[in-house]
Amino acid sequence: MNRALIVIDVQESFRVSPLWEQTANPKIAEPVNRLVRLARANGDLVVWVLHAEPGSGGLFDPALGHVRLLAELDQPAPGEPVIHKTSHNAFTTTNLQQRLTEAGVRELVVCGIRTEQCVETTTRVGSDLGYQVVFVTEATTTNPIGTLGTDAIIERTEAVLRDRFARIATVAELEAEAAAEVSAA
Repeated sequence: MNRALIVIDVQESFRVSPLWEQTANPKIAEPVNRLVRLARANGDLVVWVLHAEPGSGGLFDPALGHVRLLAELDQPAPGEPVIHKTSHNAFTTTNLQQRLTEAGVRELVVCGIRTEQCVETTTRVGSDLGYQVVFVTEATTTNPIGTLGTDAIIERTEAVLRDRFARIATVAELEAEAAAEVSAA
């Protein structure tokens, strides 16, 4: 196992927010589930990350019950870690790097909620830590920020990550690559 799928913040905290009505991809669970199934079929590690803000009284306060994966996601299988972070990236406040190192992971596939925030930040940190990172935009979503619409945010995110911090790929491209690997074996 040298690859891991990192599913970042695909949680109810976002869906119960009034901003969810403006999200770019309200059906994010569909492409995420395809990635989860692909990772499992390839024998890759799947890591589930949830954002929590204990004691905040907000939507990310675990006491309110929204810090849980979207119900329509394929839920974690036995042995798949579910980690809680309190920072924007999935590394700083967790033992993610330790888990990946112990598993021999060298490549990350990232997806989740907020394209330009937690998913992009995790991508950048992962790249800085030496991982080869694949950013799957269609398995992310975000909301408008100020005068920037979701299309502009997504375009900007891909532009700053591409060939610097990550390879940008679609779910279909990753599925085709996996099929080609099986055929070649």
